[in-house]
This record gives sequence, structure tokens and C-alpha cells, in this order.
Amino acid sequence: MSKSFTVAEVAKHKDEKEGMFIIVDKGVYDITNFLDEHPGGAKILKRMAGKDATKQFWKYHSKGVMEKYGGKLQVGEVAESAKL
Repeated sequence: MSKSFTVAEVAKHKDEKEGMFIIVDKGVYDITNFLDEHPGGAKILKRMAGKDATKQFWKYHSKGVMEKYGGKLQVGEVAESAKL
């Protein structure tokens, strides 16, 4: 889990073939296998794949959601500041 990603590397992970990653705060999360489990549906996750989803994540989720799923989905951290 100690892998570092640049924002550009995360941006390449925007489809199921390459794997779908999002950034929340400085964490990088692989949501590829979470699409069908997401209560809000897969569509929004697919739209945010490869991007910084911090603003959208915290708008709709509490800290408890991150505590429940974050550890299972996190694959690393952003090595530089994420740009919105």
C-alpha cells in the first residue's frame, strides 16, 4: 500500500481495462471491483475514474464510509498535490 502515484499515472486508470482509480484527499483507491457494490451505482464511479474525486466523495459520504472501505480499496498515495 506504500506505492506512490503521480496524478498523471492515476489519470491513466480510467477504464476497466487499465483499472479504475480515484483520488480522495491524498489517497489513491482502486474502485474497479467495487463498481457493482457501490450503493450510488457504477455510473458515477466510472465518471470519476482517473480523477481527483475528493470534493464529490466528501459531499455524499461521511468519515465512516472511508473507514469502512478505504483500507480495502487504497492502493497508494499521490506523490504530488492533486489538481481539481
